[in-house]
Amino acid sequence: MYLDQAKKQEIFGKYGKSNADTGSAESQIALFSYRISHLTEHLKKNHKDHATARSLTILVGKRRALLDYLYDRDINRYRAIVKALGLRR
Repeated sequence: MYLDQAKKQEIFGKYGKSNADTGSAESQIALFSYRISHLTEHLKKNHKDHATARSLTILVGKRRALLDYLYDRDINRYRAIVKALGLRR
């Protein structure tokens, strides 16, 4: 599988407060971004996979909602995660 437990721990350790920090907005945004990039590559090869396209749209919406939440609550944390992941508003 493309996203095993070790990869999740790596993402949470890099963007969260610790390896066990799975619930913070930053770690969730980082996890969603990883999954979005994987699904995007999959859809480049399999353009007729409509279920994956729908899942990708849902994930992008979830990530956008978390980014909006972070923007409203703490602009400095928002700027840090956007810069770290290379996202743009």
